[in-house]
Amino acid sequence: MSHDKIVVVGARENNLKNVTVEIPRDRLVVITGLSGSGKSSLAFDTIYAEGQRRYVESLSAYARQFLGQMDKPDVDHIEGLSPAISIDQKSASKNPRSTVGTVTEIYDYLRILFARAGTPICPNGHGPIARQSTDTIVDEAASLPEGTRLQVLAPVVRGRKGTYQKEIREIQQAGFVRVRVDGDMYEVTDDIPMDRYKQHTIEVVVDRVVIKEGIDRRLAESVETALKMGKGLVTLSWDAPDAATQERTFSEHYACPECGFSMPELEPRMFSFNSPYGACPECTGLGTKTEFDPALVIPDPRLPLRDGAIAPFVYKSGETKDWWPDVLDAVGRAVGFDASHPVAELTEEQMRPVWEGLDEPVTVQMRYGKSERSFRTQWHGVLSVLKRKYEQTESEWVKNDLAQYMSTRPCPACGGRRLKPESLSVRLPGPGSAEDVSIADLTGLSVEKANEFFQELPRTLSDRQLRIGERAVKEIQERLRFLVDVGLGYLSLDRNANTLAGGEAQRIRLATQIGSGLMGCLYVLDEPSIGLHQRDNAKLIETLKRLRDLGNTVLVVEHDEDTMRASDWLIDLGPGAGEHGGRIVNQGDLATFLANDSPTSRYLNATEQIEVPKQRRRPRSPLPIAGSQTDRELRVKSKNK
Repeated sequence: MSHDKIVVVGARENNLKNVTVEIPRDRLVVITGLSGSGKSSLAFDTIYAEGQRRYVESLSAYARQFLGQMDKPDVDHIEGLSPAISIDQKSASKNPRSTVGTVTEIYDYLRILFARAGTPICPNGHGPIARQSTDTIVDEAASLPEGTRLQVLAPVVRGRKGTYQKEIREIQQAGFVRVRVDGDMYEVTDDIPMDRYKQHTIEVVVDRVVIKEGIDRRLAESVETALKMGKGLVTLSWDAPDAATQERTFSEHYACPECGFSMPELEPRMFSFNSPYGACPECTGLGTKTEFDPALVIPDPRLPLRDGAIAPFVYKSGETKDWWPDVLDAVGRAVGFDASHPVAELTEEQMRPVWEGLDEPVTVQMRYGKSERSFRTQWHGVLSVLKRKYEQTESEWVKNDLAQYMSTRPCPACGGRRLKPESLSVRLPGPGSAEDVSIADLTGLSVEKANEFFQELPRTLSDRQLRIGERAVKEIQERLRFLVDVGLGYLSLDRNANTLAGGEAQRIRLATQIGSGLMGCLYVLDEPSIGLHQRDNAKLIETLKRLRDLGNTVLVVEHDEDTMRASDWLIDLGPGAGEHGGRIVNQGDLATFLANDSPTSRYLNATEQIEVPKQRRRPRSPLPIAGSQTDRELRVKSKNK
């Protein structure tokens, strides 16, 4: 058996006519020909299918029961097969949680990088949130000039209303003598003035010391006591020479000493929108919410509010349902507008209670013939009424009917960024003078911009951050470079994977395979150039060559001329399509292929070509896209006429 080629004998899948072919291994091989000539039947249905079947058969019986039975393709035999990997044009994922970042594993490394090298920033503008150990706090205190008078304070109440007499008694019973209330010092036995309706800050004076040699042990005990009383916070206050009193608050947790904003221990799962530890609780990590859209609920603002403007409240006959006109009249009286006027005449302030409801009940007046009845009811708003009806109904028909008035929008809580505020507050330094960035800021960048960012990032990280995150940064850089190389630099990392075109999904998997660094495999690709701009063709071809140079056989079904000319071996199937195809009409390296006569070689040699039509039909009338440049130009021309 030859080890330098794949030998296919007697392939008869689909329209193949007993094809026998030898394909060189560890080369870039292009299978071309007319659409329907049998290219995919040879590449995917025969070679890849047999390679996959043999790999599955090599597994244990226990493993095979989970993979199912694979049929042998209609072929006499194939020699020289390697483990086969198919990279076709199927969508990368139908999961709404999958993004370009998660599919390429870039997001996994981003989570590790932010968890290990990120800096928490207070969202209220109080700067970085640092966590200090007792030793760190003691070292800070001991570094003060000798002779400095230092107070160790435990914040037990911070900016809250009340008199706190009970807390003062508990402090006294614990053996402490002094407290500082709102910046003034008192004995615990004093009558401390505290207004019940004003905010107060109470700090216990745990210790007062003079900085000198040998004070470290006493400082450590005092700091530990203060941290215990202050629930992780301690304040050091000292009189600096020739300066006013200085203070600094420390926290042994990730908590802002100024406003109390706190966050848990930084872990990779904290940055995962697929985990409850990191996902925005409002949208559960999807980044979007499907809710009733006012623009769809009131499609025609020229109609009166009580007479058909609210579409879900109207029968198909045009009659408004139930008692809604009377309820809307009552809302109008309560707010100060006439519900019989068109919606377009109402202000945004007048419409807000219609959508969101009122705090006070409204009086509804209803007529039954000559009699009149009134009652008071709470008005929760149109959106709340529709939402409750949608959630409580068990009728699929009702749900489908109401669904037409709903639209998907970015989550109002996270702004479409999918994560909790704590996760978004962790930052990495931006290059140069740029602002620090969150993980959502990075995933919002295009692949090309993200690649530029991470090329500069090592120069902006501190030595400690670089030592911790160096490996993660390197992996991210490589994967971003692979995506740029296959012409996907325009995609953003937070782009949903289920919105990718087949060619984009295929090139993403191609970049992932290069990143895996496997060798000795057989890769089968289905027209990877589809949807790719011609200027990026060279990048794609270089990527295929790199996959080959790793020690793999790359088998490409392709029509692209540049890819054919860059291949090591060309196989042309034909001569026609369907029952008129299924035969190998030409094969060899490029020089040999061009010297032989076949449909494809004639076009590559330019002896045949598809002429550009000398005359093209003119459209009867333009079909502009609203808001496009063509649309604007047509409007200008029309105006000038």
